[in-house]
Amino acid sequence: MSESNGAPKYVEVAAALEVQIGTGKWDGGRMPSVRGIATQHGVSVVTASRALQILRDKGLIHTVERSGSVRVPPPTADRWALVLRLTPGPWQKATISLSRVGFEALARREPMHLESDAFPLAQNLTEAQIRVTVRRARDAGVGGAFLLPSRHSDAEMRLDERFLDACRAEALPVVLLERNLRGNNRELSHDLVAADDLDGAARCTRHLLDLGRRRIGIVVASPTSSHNDKVSGYLFALHAANQSRTGPKLEPVVLYQNSDQSNREAYSVLADQIRQHGLDGVLCYQDYTAMGLIFELLNRGLKVPDDVAVVGADDLPIGEQFAIGITTYAYPSEGMAEQAVRLMRERRQNPGRRPLKVVVPGHLIVRESSIGVQRTADGGYSVQ
Repeated sequence: MSESNGAPKYVEVAAALEVQIGTGKWDGGRMPSVRGIATQHGVSVVTASRALQILRDKGLIHTVERSGSVRVPPPTADRWALVLRLTPGPWQKATISLSRVGFEALARREPMHLESDAFPLAQNLTEAQIRVTVRRARDAGVGGAFLLPSRHSDAEMRLDERFLDACRAEALPVVLLERNLRGNNRELSHDLVAADDLDGAARCTRHLLDLGRRRIGIVVASPTSSHNDKVSGYLFALHAANQSRTGPKLEPVVLYQNSDQSNREAYSVLADQIRQHGLDGVLCYQDYTAMGLIFELLNRGLKVPDDVAVVGADDLPIGEQFAIGITTYAYPSEGMAEQAVRLMRERRQNPGRRPLKVVVPGHLIVRESSIGVQRTADGGYSVQ
């Protein structure tokens, strides 16, 4: 029993959670786990479970199998589906979190609810089967879907196409996140909100040029608009630098990560190519590739950044987990979510307007992989 008012502890915990729900804390989706609530409130798992049951009985939350408890949106809240088609691999969860965090932050400021499991896409699904799922979600109140298309393979691209066709047939609007569907020179058929990959690659290239690097390459992996924009920004920065140079011109080197190889094999091949081209700087399309390359370069006796400066993208957690932190172009999660929701609402009001592409700038974060560090007299580190 509680010493403060005589109510059982699980009732107090339920009341505290209900207050948080009332402020919109979990309007963005999944609530903490039972163990998380128990730890937060200093109670047993049993007490936390009983508190959640009170909220279920009141209709404030519901339980999704294998996903935990989810906030039931208020009647006035917009309901959106998040369909994040990330490439399988060790970084998948971190990248999904990066994509979700902006929407969750936005949902704490204005009424909305995020459905992460509304469209479980699989290769064996036909368009007709997907249409049934889309129709059910629409009838249940989902007002639109935000799709981050797969860049993994042509087969996954065709699944994205079937999903978009099903949404079009059921009049469910879709806004693309980060990239158009896989493929070069694809016409934009849906609204798209992307990080400013062109600006990001240009900024990273100029950063390396300012550090005196003169043999700079870029690593990309897929025929997608985001990777093409990165290459464009890189080439633009090299061209601009060549316009003001009187000496030898800077030569572009574009390297492609082979998606048919394991990450270890692909990083090894890329490291060998970096040595063969004599690169002293390299831009990578994401931080995991940057870190994989750093290990491979070190394994070959090259120093990072002394011999080769390495820059990544997205500011994933791995960028700060090792002694060599990764210089990166941060992913503007919250700004992208704001623009995506704005476009979605405009699309619902004006279904016939032409598709728009909106780019959101990130910012450069400089760490040890490009500038290096040196040990100070007191045992710490300072930037070189």
